[in-house]
Parts: sequence; structure tokens; C-alpha cells
Amino acid sequence: MRTVAVVPAYNESNTIGPIIDETSTYVDEIVVVDDGSSDDTTAVAKDHGATVIPHAINTGVGGAVRTGYLYAIRNDYDFIVQIDADGQHDPSYIPELLAVAEDSDMVIGSRYLNESYKNYSFVRNAGIQFFTATVNFLGGMDITDVTSGFRVYRVDQLREILHHSDKHWAVEQTLAAAREGHKTTEVSVEMPTRDE
Repeated sequence: MRTVAVVPAYNESNTIGPIIDETSTYVDEIVVVDDGSSDDTTAVAKDHGATVIPHAINTGVGGAVRTGYLYAIRNDYDFIVQIDADGQHDPSYIPELLAVAEDSDMVIGSRYLNESYKNYSFVRNAGIQFFTATVNFLGGMDITDVTSGFRVYRVDQLREILHHSDKHWAVEQTLAAAREGHKTTEVSVEMPTRDE
């Protein structure tokens, strides 16, 4: 089974190198989508061995990950690991996420299945919980962290749920998965708040 990591990045030259190095242990290729960065994100990513797809302008995470998804589809990958470039997502969880993905269509790393969500602000937690409750209600789901960007997708199922929204991509995509009857599973993943 061929696996590609999709890493959306915007001005993450200080953190992306170690993320690429650690992630490369678990996947066949790393694709960094540089979403209009003004720093050295592209150069650092290339220096660490990643394939880089640059965006001329900043589209947001939704636009960046969609570009990565299309790359994976066109290159016949079996699984996508989506991981952020800012250091909040620990690559050491990737084997566990991939193991669960063998029997799922989408796997979400959840900070609400452990205590790490307690380090987030009240406003951020309220927003995450609002969107999660909305998706659970509309999609008949039972998940805890719809906004998490640490995910694994089965590529042949992802074709059916490519999102159009750049701002609320995770909500749209997860609802589409529910409508299509895809199996979505969560895994407990600790996510610290950003240092910068």
C-alpha cells in the first residue's frame, strides 16, 4: 500500500524541516503544499527531501490540502496522511493512524479523547465543539474533533468527498463522508498549542 503525506504550509520555515524528517520514516513520499509563503518554506522543504507544490497566493488550509489530495489521486496513492507543518501534530502517531485506516475510510486524530484540549482557549474550544456538534447532528455521526487536521484518508474513497470550501473544509468533507456512508474513526492524539 502506497502512502503519501500531504503537508499544508504557510510561512512555516522554522518548523517544517523536522516535521518532514520525522514523517518520512512512515510514508513513501511527502508533498508540501506551500500556500503562498513569503519566507523560505519551499526551500527548506526541498532541502529536506519533500516534493513541493507552490501556490501563487494564499488560499487557506482547505485549498492547500485539496491540491495535495489531487496529487495523491493522480499518482495512484492508496492512503494520504494529512499533517500540519507547525509542529502541533506529532508524526510518531502516524503508524497508529495508518493501522486504524486499514478498516476505515477516514481516520481523525482527536485531541478530545485525551486531555490536550484543556490547553486551548475557551473561545477555540467553544468553536471546535460547535462545529463538531453540528456535524454530529447533521451527519448522524459520533465524533469529538471535526476540525482536526491530523487525518488519514483512503484515497479511493476520498474522490467522492473532495470539498469545495477553503474556509470550512473539514466540516464539509466530514459531512460528505457521512452522506456517502464512509466509515470514520477517531484516534486519541495529543496536540499541544503552538509555541509561536
